[in-house]
Amino acid sequence: MAYPDNTLKIFSGSSNPRLAQSIASHIGVELGKSVVNRFSDGEIHVRLNESVRGSDVYVVQSTSDPVNEHLMELLVMVDALKRASAKTINVVIPYYGYGRQDRKARSRDPITAKLVANLIETAGTHRVIAMDLHAMQIQGFFDIPVDHLLGVPILGEYFQSKALDKPVVVSPDHGGVVRARRLADELQAPLAIIDKRRPEPNVVEVMNIIGDVSGRTAILIDDMIDTAGTISLAASALKKAGALEIYACCTHPVLSGQAMERLANAPIKEIVVTDTIHMREHCQLDKLKVLSVAPLMGEAIVRIHEQMSISKLFEPNV
Repeated sequence: MAYPDNTLKIFSGSSNPRLAQSIASHIGVELGKSVVNRFSDGEIHVRLNESVRGSDVYVVQSTSDPVNEHLMELLVMVDALKRASAKTINVVIPYYGYGRQDRKARSRDPITAKLVANLIETAGTHRVIAMDLHAMQIQGFFDIPVDHLLGVPILGEYFQSKALDKPVVVSPDHGGVVRARRLADELQAPLAIIDKRRPEPNVVEVMNIIGDVSGRTAILIDDMIDTAGTISLAASALKKAGALEIYACCTHPVLSGQAMERLANAPIKEIVVTDTIHMREHCQLDKLKVLSVAPLMGEAIVRIHEQMSISKLFEPNV
């Protein structure tokens, strides 16, 4: 579907231009013309090279590594669109950085996910479209509409096509049980949970496996894989518990630190991720499969533009 009247425009920041281009192609519009520059002291400057007056504009920008650069770039672009008289400014955030700082885990901690929400809203954003937020309560950090898209249907469709033998869906911790249950429902498979302890950030200790994984094909699911410590330890624990094959999947491939080395050495047959974060060259791995969220995000944008329901995207047979 094309929009020749220019009421819908898609612009991209520098975090994931390939995804932005795929979203624009799915909708049937040209990617908006803009340039992001840096002054010699590192200041960010955004130039819009086409009119946006009276248009509903969608800015695609993941706040991924380098998080602060991409976040500031997003804020500057929103301000430029506001001052150029865009009718509405809709921020599409495939990956929401700082999402793990969603509460005070200990005394005197900041709640940075809320701070980021304040910044995005204050810049002039009218709506946020996000993908698999780390914590559902982040939607409530905004006082503007937030459309929360889910990655489970994309992952579920892929695993259904593989017709795995005796699958069991495994949550690597208690916090991911709801997500794992959604995938288990998609695959009509049982659910297992790994009881883990995290004594400090990016350090994980596996304790027990709740559920039967012996003689089954285990599918580990999380919202993101960062340093891959959780997934690697979980895969080893599943192997010891008698799982025949182990798959891992997530929406956001953060893949920082020793992630690639750990994944390469982990007893995992395939790691399935999406393209919410641009995959850099050093993140290439033979057993890494990347699925695109562009069709889902493109359809969500069209539905928002035409004032249709977003929830129907996630209803069966719709």
